[in-house]
Amino acid sequence: MIIVLVVAAIAVIGGLLITFVRTTRRPRGGPRSPYTSTRDANDPGPGGVGTLDRPDLAEPDTAASAETAPSVERPAPVGGRLVRLRDRLSRSNSALGRGLLALLSRETIDEDVWEEIEETLLLADLGTEPSMQLVDALRERVRIEGTREPERVKAMLREELLRLVDPTMDRSLKTARHDGRPAIVLVVGVNGTGKTTTVGKLARVLVAEDKDVLLGAADTFRAAAAEQLATWGQRVGVPTVRSDVEGADPASVAYDAVRAGIEVEADVVMIDTAGRLQNKAGLMDELGKVKRTIEKQAAVDEVLLVLDATTGQNGMTQAAVFAQVVNITGIVLTKLDGTAKGGIVVAIQRALGVPVKLVGLGEGPDDLAPFDAEDFVDAIID
Repeated sequence: MIIVLVVAAIAVIGGLLITFVRTTRRPRGGPRSPYTSTRDANDPGPGGVGTLDRPDLAEPDTAASAETAPSVERPAPVGGRLVRLRDRLSRSNSALGRGLLALLSRETIDEDVWEEIEETLLLADLGTEPSMQLVDALRERVRIEGTREPERVKAMLREELLRLVDPTMDRSLKTARHDGRPAIVLVVGVNGTGKTTTVGKLARVLVAEDKDVLLGAADTFRAAAAEQLATWGQRVGVPTVRSDVEGADPASVAYDAVRAGIEVEADVVMIDTAGRLQNKAGLMDELGKVKRTIEKQAAVDEVLLVLDATTGQNGMTQAAVFAQVVNITGIVLTKLDGTAKGGIVVAIQRALGVPVKLVGLGEGPDDLAPFDAEDFVDAIID
């Protein structure tokens, strides 16, 4: 009896709260069933710090409760986002396209003009090697074809830019259930890139595609991060696993989130991690630990690195360090609509050998869209 009381006291003092739930698969678009705990009290696992914030813990049983229930938003469909993407990119990158076309359409294209073209590309954060490659390709085509006709010059520029952006790269997100478990998406990045906001916006994209999503708030270093993520989830009816313990072990929270996602048969579990500075070895080591802990239950299907498009070449340094710690599978570029430096898309793909999969278009909740190489290039030169 004394032993039982001591164990109970330690649990209370430590603030460890374990809540895991199970539900049957629901029909798409239908109401979710209430959750009931199924974790064995004698099997807390290596985590044991996760609490499930659920927007719909119980079904409303009266008209009054239905009236007071928080409204759940229906996110905008992906199709409409792609239209806005092209429009905003066209406005922000128009100076780049106009400048290149003006230079290529001159009566005489001498060495000075080619140097101006290369400088324009470098200022757009295309990177030294891709810029030289593009200039060399255009120089050769202009020499062979000998044309200054605007539409032909524009077509040549489009073809060469598209070759650099590489439309053959697989930009699909691995977010389908497989092997009887959810797809696991780990989101990483440095402070200030909009990482937690991106997780929330991506949850909206997935909900718009009619997927069951569960979020894991493994950013336990920033006090408001878990609350921010839970708020994003509540707006679209997505549950969030987070810790009630200040400074809890991020790997344990991630473990609990994946375990909960498996038990409730979610389609996708997305884990938000702390915004780490790439020069902080201890924090980067912990990011590796988070990934290894998740993999004790399930393989990580996607590791998305969130980068701020306005940081330019500094983002390249950040990307290289993260790639050494976790296997990056895709890039999310935020603030792409607010910069004329769209060349960072090419530079970052060249550096990591992985595609840009998503782009942030603005501050709105649905301003996140899949990246399309042809739309991107057309927006630059149209």
